[in-house]
Order: sequence, then structure tokens, then C-alpha cells
Amino acid sequence: MPMRRRLNPRAPFACLIYFLFLSRFTEFILSATVTLDSIEIYKTHELLSSKPTVYFRCKQENKTVLPDVKQMHVLYTFKGKESWQPLTEFPSEKCKRCGIYEQDTLKSDDVFDEWELCPSDFVADDGKFRHTKDKEVNATFSCPECMALGRDSSNASGSHNGGKGMHWALVIAIIVLVSTVFVLGAVAAYKYWQKRKREHDQARFLKLFEDGDDIEDELGIGPLSSAI
Repeated sequence: MPMRRRLNPRAPFACLIYFLFLSRFTEFILSATVTLDSIEIYKTHELLSSKPTVYFRCKQENKTVLPDVKQMHVLYTFKGKESWQPLTEFPSEKCKRCGIYEQDTLKSDDVFDEWELCPSDFVADDGKFRHTKDKEVNATFSCPECMALGRDSSNASGSHNGGKGMHWALVIAIIVLVSTVFVLGAVAAYKYWQKRKREHDQARFLKLFEDGDDIEDELGIGPLSSAI
């Protein structure tokens, strides 16, 4: 009886899980989070409410409400560990259109200020960036991971290329390591599956012979019955 080998149905699913993990892992390696260190508003725009609802938002992202910011000319400071932090993330060197807004109940939300927020803004030694709009708002943001991305985008010298090359070399090395471990694991799992399948086929083959011998003995057509 010919035996046909079938491809393990779990293999495509495992490959899909691997590629999803690899994409998420790469994004995690490259991402840099932005938190709010401090903010002070100089005015409010909502006439019907004494306590404004101030929030931060980048284009095509969810807004982050700043629940403590309620009064003018008060400097609010944060630790970066609040439940609503971080404000946003940078997966690459590309800038984002972001702003600080005040929620309005009757018309479109008011704008304290909008600007292009870039990783290259965080070039200070402490990884902080201060943004000020006259008579509107003063805010300080923190992004230590942005320092590497910002230097890559702001420097055009040979050191920039070398630093960027080292950054990508580290990412590539990690990806190669993860891929190697996955391939070795997949090969080991496939060999183990083949071994188990051979053992199962052999046991099934022997069982067929045993069942055939039993049937021949019952019918009296086996070699022993002809000798008798």
C-alpha cells in the first residue's frame, strides 16, 4: 500500500505567526515614545465652562485628554508614568502633525497650537523638547529614544551615516538571530513530526498484516490450513 506524506497543516499558520511577530518586534525596536513633562496654558477659549478640557492629539491618532490641566497660569508637571501617557510614538524619523487643543461644546474644538513634531526636535542632552506659543501654551515633552532618531535625521555628516548604519545593523542582527532560531525550531519540529508519522505508519502497517493473518486463520485459507 503506497503511503503519501501530507504537509503539516500547522506550518502555514506558524509562518503567519512568525511574520506577524517579526513585524511587531521590528516596530517595537524602532519606536520611540513621547511623554509630557509639563504644560502651562495662558488662556481658555470655552466661554461656557470655567474648567476647560485640554487634550493633545496627532493627526490620524486618538486624542489624549490632560485631566489635570484646568487653570490658567499654572505650571502642571508630570512624571511620564500617568495612565494617559505616552502621548504618541515615533516608529521612524518621519514627523507628525500634532497639537494641543481645547474641547468646545458648541463648535469645533479650539486650538492652542499645531506644529510638526519631529524626532529631530529632541536633541537636548536630556531628550526634552520645549514648545511655546505666545499667549497660548507652553509645554515640555520628553523622548529619550528620539535622540538617536533625531540625530540621524539632523546630521548629514559621516558620523550620521555611521550612527544610522550601526542602528540598522543592530536591528538586522536581531532579526537574523530571531529568524535563525525560528528556522531551527521549525526544522526540529518538522523532523519530530516526520519521525512520529513514520512510527504511526509502521504501527498501522503492522496492524494491517496482523488483522489480515487473523482473517485468513478464521477462513482457513492461511498457509497452516493448506498444510493440514
